[in-house]
Amino acid sequence: MIWLTRLNQTVLVLNSDLIEHIDITPDTVITLTSGQILRVRESAEGVIRRVVEFRQRIQAVPVAGPAPGPESPVPGLEGV
Repeated sequence: MIWLTRLNQTVLVLNSDLIEHIDITPDTVITLTSGQILRVRESAEGVIRRVVEFRQRIQAVPVAGPAPGPESPVPGLEGV
């Protein structure tokens, strides 16, 4: 999810997976996979940078739970 600003200054949070393409006109026009069109104040480069930063952040999040470690020894079976 990325934060963007509409032309009328309202803030929106966009699921970046829904971006189909970005047109560069005097405005930045984002077309979503649903066909919806968003015009935002950020440049196309700014939108792309935010998407890349978001995806880098979610790739860096560790998986929940303890890291796998060596198997606990079973009492009585040491050295088997």
